[in-house]
Amino acid sequence: MEFFKCLFGVVVVAVLACDVSAQHYWSLSLPNEKAPLLPQKRVAVPPPASSFDECQVVQEDKIQCGTADITAEHCENINCCFDGHQCFYGKAVTVQCTRDGQFVVVVARDATLPKVDTESVSLLDTDDPACAPVDVTSAFAIFQFSATACGTTFKEEEGHVVYENHLSSAYEVGVGPRGSITRDSHFELLFQCRYSDTSVEALVMEVDVVPPPESVASAGILRVELRLGSGQCQTKGCLEENAAYSTFYNHADYPVTKVLREPVYVEVTILDRSDPNLVLNLEHCWATANPNPQSIPQWDLLIDGCPYHDDRYLTTVVPIDGSSGLLYPTHHKRFVIKMFTFVDQSDFSPQKDTVFIHCSTAVCFPSSTQSCEQTCHRQRRAVAPMGRISASRRSLVSSGQVILTNH
Repeated sequence: MEFFKCLFGVVVVAVLACDVSAQHYWSLSLPNEKAPLLPQKRVAVPPPASSFDECQVVQEDKIQCGTADITAEHCENINCCFDGHQCFYGKAVTVQCTRDGQFVVVVARDATLPKVDTESVSLLDTDDPACAPVDVTSAFAIFQFSATACGTTFKEEEGHVVYENHLSSAYEVGVGPRGSITRDSHFELLFQCRYSDTSVEALVMEVDVVPPPESVASAGILRVELRLGSGQCQTKGCLEENAAYSTFYNHADYPVTKVLREPVYVEVTILDRSDPNLVLNLEHCWATANPNPQSIPQWDLLIDGCPYHDDRYLTTVVPIDGSSGLLYPTHHKRFVIKMFTFVDQSDFSPQKDTVFIHCSTAVCFPSSTQSCEQTCHRQRRAVAPMGRISASRRSLVSSGQVILTNH
């Protein structure tokens, strides 16, 4: 399996403009500093409901926005943050335009989940050195370039002169035998400077609406259930993995959404059996983009009960023993995956925001000569030969939708 970088993105549209002279708006020793930024009118869609505060930037990551003597009101008007002493860029994408035709674009690593790699962000025209970032830190990528350079397009629109360009980030793609996925944030920013004689406007809009997922359900000759853990740590020192399996999503809990790389806690359980000698084994677990377990693309999660070794983010098999509190621990299997999205096989553009998880299962009966343990080292699992497991002891179980979201 291969891993490599691609360019594409979840679309983020930012249209910002301000009637100012060109200058550098961060704390670097750069020339051409002139007038301060003037206020700009901002029109924005409502932010997602969360406790995220884009102005909570640690001191060592702060980059100055505007001049040193800027007021709090002026700082807010140019879409920056003020801490009482300093105006600085927040954990977002900030686009500013100058009177003499310059773009200033500042991309924060916290603009996406997972955090975007600031070194991977670039303009479309990457051959011209003037189009490279003027500075890149671990927290921000900063661009300043002429509105007539770096592939910027020009048009006239209802009394405005409009300059348009866009940024995108690279992301890593894992290529498997039956499908390809990514767990990296893929980010694309379309931005404009709109000039008129009477107005300066700014618009920021994120577009990534996903439908709610369905509940988890399954059935088979051997009755097996696949469900997703929903528990969360409530006390200090709590183990997240243990808490996750304390409760499970049901019909009333939906919709359930996950962001890239967020853990998805999976449990497969034998239903309505009380024989303590039964051992549930997972033969193969994989993911698809729709409910059909045979559909393409697919991504392997477990093979012979062991993590798919060609996945950079290996599936974690969770041990279950007598300390789990379960009545029949051998009737359960648990594993954790990191959320991903499928990408197109031809151009590796992200295409599927839904994931369905499937597992083929088998029941094993241990004996004095045969163990049912599935080992994940050099020795392959020691279970009953496939030909000796009857159909009544096998089952295919599938989840409902797990949906990718950006927030």
